[in-house]
Amino acid sequence: MILILGGTGEARQLAEALTAREVRVVSSLAGRVARPRLPAGEVRVGGFGGPEGLATWLREHDVAAVVDATHPFAERIGANAAKAAELTGTPLLRLARPGRQPSPQDVWHWADDLADAARQLPGLGKRVFLTSGRQGLPAFAHLDDLWFLIRCVDPPAPPLPRHHELILARGPYEVDAERALLERVDVLVTKDSGGGQTSAKLTAARELRKPVLIVRRPPRPAAETATTVPEAVEWVLRR
Repeated sequence: MILILGGTGEARQLAEALTAREVRVVSSLAGRVARPRLPAGEVRVGGFGGPEGLATWLREHDVAAVVDATHPFAERIGANAAKAAELTGTPLLRLARPGRQPSPQDVWHWADDLADAARQLPGLGKRVFLTSGRQGLPAFAHLDDLWFLIRCVDPPAPPLPRHHELILARGPYEVDAERALLERVDVLVTKDSGGGQTSAKLTAARELRKPVLIVRRPPRPAAETATTVPEAVEWVLRR
């Protein structure tokens, strides 16, 4: 059995590719999205109870290998996977989509984390398109002098910025629609998540010459890494 720690498009593609090759796959989802897109094969939802709980699960289910295909900002599960793999001697692969690289036409500013992004924002504009995820919204809640256009998949919990408009939507998004939203604001805030589902907003920001404040990826534990689904499929089949 292969355990895929998922929730991303790459995780779903990997599950589909392996299932088509008659590899038994269990995809684990964190359960933070109300209506997740389910991958092929078996699915479990919810946490494991830390690295020790995950290690116990790996032993009890005789897992041959683990692929961490979680979101680049899913720090906790990434650390837990690395520790559990170490505790059990289970091979671990990190399937990590490449990060963003600016073109000469981009107007990008980088932040070390959400708190740093909140500190920089007042100097970049008064109207903000905030697309950094609902769990990080409290970092911006104290910025009473700014107005936020907030986009999330599911309704966020407070605290939220005082002056805001909320859009509930799931990607992928079209460039024309993103351009229309960006015309309403001064600056875009996003994370260096990579992938194609959210690239349209960066294309639109480039066309409009709007500044983009990008939160850098957090560090991850050292692990063997693949950057594409075919690479991950080959790695699994070798095991």
